[in-house]
Amino acid sequence: MIDEKIKLEELSILEETYSGAIPELKFNSVFELLVAVILSAQCTDKRVNQVTAVLFPVANTPEKILKLGQKELEKIIKPCGYFHAKAKYIVGTSKILLENYDGEVPESFDELLKLPGVGRKTANVVSSVAFKNPAIAVDTHVFRLSNRMKLAEGKTPLEVEKGLQEIIPREKWSDAHHWLIWHGRLICTARNPKCSECPLKKICPSTLEK
Repeated sequence: MIDEKIKLEELSILEETYSGAIPELKFNSVFELLVAVILSAQCTDKRVNQVTAVLFPVANTPEKILKLGQKELEKIIKPCGYFHAKAKYIVGTSKILLENYDGEVPESFDELLKLPGVGRKTANVVSSVAFKNPAIAVDTHVFRLSNRMKLAEGKTPLEVEKGLQEIIPREKWSDAHHWLIWHGRLICTARNPKCSECPLKKICPSTLEK
């Protein structure tokens, strides 16, 4: 366990470094965001943006997704990987949205979790980005950095999520999510992190342990 003051200092530096950070995924509606986040599982946001640039002009609503059909959807989203499962989730979600929500993506976190292919991470992203609700989505970057920086150590994303919620003020949950993601992409990478370039190098527990 590290001192809480160090955790708060780490967060302060991240906030100063990545203030104003926004999602990399490109979207123009809540439904487009939902589809993009489903596609982002085990895939980079850059690749997702390339795929949705082809998909959304053709099908960017539940009705258009169903009209397109799963087979054609699979052909378009294949570069994202796991395209059979992702297409099934997107088609299933589109059906449920039309049948139960008048084609609109629900704001309720619990209702989001009922949609095919939507877990806590996806629900948190949609809740935070689309509906401006405080949320911390734990993706691979957030999970890795939280443990590496000892901000919130845990063996599961849920444990890390709860730990981050305890140390980060609620009004900064959504922003902090983006700070961690961008730091993970640019500096604190999974392999060969750029510790010598890191603004946290003087206080990061992992750096000091080396």
